[in-house]
Amino acid sequence: MQAIKPSHADRGYYFSPRRVGAMVLRYFYLLRGSLPRIIELSYWPTMQMLIWGFMSQFLYEHSEWFFRAGGILIAAVLLWDVMFRSNIGVSISFLEEMWSRNLGQLFASPLRPYEWACALLMISGIRTLIGVVPAALLAIPLYHYSIFEMGLPLIAFFMNLLIFGAAVGLAVSGLVLRCGLGAESLAWAVIFAVAPLSGIYYPISTLPDWLQPIAYSLPSAHVFEGMRAAARDGVFLFDRFVWSVSLNMGYLALGMAAFLWAFRVARHRGQLLQMGE
Repeated sequence: MQAIKPSHADRGYYFSPRRVGAMVLRYFYLLRGSLPRIIELSYWPTMQMLIWGFMSQFLYEHSEWFFRAGGILIAAVLLWDVMFRSNIGVSISFLEEMWSRNLGQLFASPLRPYEWACALLMISGIRTLIGVVPAALLAIPLYHYSIFEMGLPLIAFFMNLLIFGAAVGLAVSGLVLRCGLGAESLAWAVIFAVAPLSGIYYPISTLPDWLQPIAYSLPSAHVFEGMRAAARDGVFLFDRFVWSVSLNMGYLALGMAAFLWAFRVARHRGQLLQMGE
């Protein structure tokens, strides 16, 4: 008996809504099974709404404030980038080891976890300098504004934001080490969570009264308040500096402790050899 060849339709050459629906269902199940992915869908629009909502409110009530402090927004953007890149510098260097499945090889050597953490902090500082300094120099011919005119206060602002961003990066890296690469989006998300409370583009007094004590528990809020005072009035608020340094010591200790604890748990569970892309 002669075999009957399947038609093009039988071979699947036609468009099938069922196959489309099956793939949509697959991606829906993947989404439903990952809480970080679900949260991320609404997270970024919410952060943008909070930052620019408070910014709009402040401009509406104090529009003349910016005319008296030329370049203050540029300084805010540059200093925010210090904190952001410090955080990302730690997280990306850490994630690159996970993506390449290199943790097992690293710790077959005499390398200690705290030594790795110190290396992540140092490379974060280098990456931040490489990223921010060219932008700060370019602002001089483009906008006739030099953030370097702040002098020594700029070093204080820079170091405090660098330490805070790196501390957050260490804590997030520990969380990814504990939960796996499904939580890697937290490397970008967590630092943006503190942005509305840091008063980057507006004073902390713009926030609702109940949020202000929470904001002042962050070193970044004291740094940006000090930055505005230096740019607008030419004064260095020493009390803000002391607060930011004191808080940073606590956050750095917590970030390091969280990272080392997560590493210890991952090693005991044999997860160091299982993580990767």
